[in-house]
Amino acid sequence: MRTARVLLILPGLAALTWGALLFGEYLFPLRADVLGTLGWLVGGPLVHDAVVAPVVGLAGLGLSRLVPSPWRAPMLAGTVISGVLGVLAFPLLWRAYGTPPMPGLHDGRPGVGLALTLAVVWTLVVLTGAVRAVLARHRTDKSHARPA
Repeated sequence: MRTARVLLILPGLAALTWGALLFGEYLFPLRADVLGTLGWLVGGPLVHDAVVAPVVGLAGLGLSRLVPSPWRAPMLAGTVISGVLGVLAFPLLWRAYGTPPMPGLHDGRPGVGLALTLAVVWTLVVLTGAVRAVLARHRTDKSHARPA
């Protein structure tokens, strides 16, 4: 087991070292785009940890106390997925061309894409919750039925 861990750690450390070397080459000399990159590398995790994670966590806590048991898992999953989609869509919603250009990415409208994706996610949440509620009610009715 220890040999397997070492064999898995070594390529990871090599990749980390190579990435650090490449990033060091990118950093110097300091330019405006380097400062923007550093802003995203530092600001992204800070915004996530200070804003997105607490909001999603509080929403999940509130939902877990408000919704019935069969609905909890789908609602919590929908909340987490919505938070992740928001984080992924943020650069494109913040400003046009908020990411390096990729073929076809900037041809669409990211706000509409996010809205449609969230609509699909929450439709699946409602369908899953409804099915779980019906199944839970069916199990409850069967357990209360008296044998003849």
